Amino acid sequence: MIVDPSATLPPDSLAALSLERGRSRRQAVPRRGHAGWTPAPDRPDPVALLMRSNEGRLPDLAPIRIGRMLASPFAFLRGSAAVMAADLATTPQSGSIVQLCGDAHLANFGVFASPERRLVFDLNDFDETYRGPWEWDVKRLAASFDIAARNNGYTDAERRKIVLTCARGYRTAMTTFATMSNLQVWYAHLNIEEQLKRLAAKLDPTRFKALKKNLAKARARDSVQAFTKLTRKDGGEPRIVSDPPLIVPMEELLPEGKDLDQVTDELMGVIRSYRKTLETDRRHLLEEYRFVQIARKVVGVGSVGTRSWIILLLGRDGGDPLFLQAKEAGESVLEHFVGKSAFTNHGQRVVAGQRLSRRTRTSSWDGSA
Repeated sequence: MIVDPSATLPPDSLAALSLERGRSRRQAVPRRGHAGWTPAPDRPDPVALLMRSNEGRLPDLAPIRIGRMLASPFAFLRGSAAVMAADLATTPQSGSIVQLCGDAHLANFGVFASPERRLVFDLNDFDETYRGPWEWDVKRLAASFDIAARNNGYTDAERRKIVLTCARGYRTAMTTFATMSNLQVWYAHLNIEEQLKRLAAKLDPTRFKALKKNLAKARARDSVQAFTKLTRKDGGEPRIVSDPPLIVPMEELLPEGKDLDQVTDELMGVIRSYRKTLETDRRHLLEEYRFVQIARKVVGVGSVGTRSWIILLLGRDGGDPLFLQAKEAGESVLEHFVGKSAFTNHGQRVVAGQRLSRRTRTSSWDGSA
């Protein structure tokens, strides 16, 4: 059942006006228009799209990407954002343009520790973030729930219930946001501790215990944990453990004749350049650490083959580590369908898009920016 929220809203309120605007767009593109999908006669070959998306990536890592995608239908979905973007571009659009995640499948959501060590529920990957039709993120999210449920042996009826619950959660959240002020929406967040209390009454003790264990892992996932897992002592100095091709220290990647000290100096220049982009307090914190080592690291599924690095820094002593990740940012898979990015580089697009997608709602973009 779909409840009409306008019954409790003043007719001249901004929320009521937003709802009315939504109804007019629904009339132009009704819900049933989204129900089906038929491949276009000129649909690009999915395999050709995937091969094209490997262009510019490190060729020796391409087989790892393909191997990870072959693990399951859900793994294939994770690595094939370009294929789904091409298919979504042919589906109905209501005209509401938002800051998309661009890759909003369920595995990109999770509980993470914020820089202030507070647990937050958030998205994890913004490589594809871009402005586009709001429907695209919702459809990719719903599709991911269906595919994950199919992967785990759920029946058709169970999968339908799962996907409808997912869509209902999105719809009711948007209805709630529509009744809030701009500042309330700006600072809205999911309180993990409150949700934990609510779930305690709904889950059986075994599942609740498992949930608390996972939350404890999320809280502990920091540089110290990475340091313990990824390094070992060598001559009294911690070093990143080589595990090719997944983790390869820079010195093992250098061509013959290339001087490591020269490369290190160049890297220090990059770190100094990065430091200048930080707020004063974080810049001061970073200045308390010294560079130790850098290594190439394979991450994710769709990102495999892009240049991703982990940088080990040390603070007061050998037990005070800081790991940074430096990741190559390429063109979003959405750009081919909605136009080129206005940003001077894709790293800026990712950072700006991440911040906007966390802080804006649909009505902030409608018909203006």
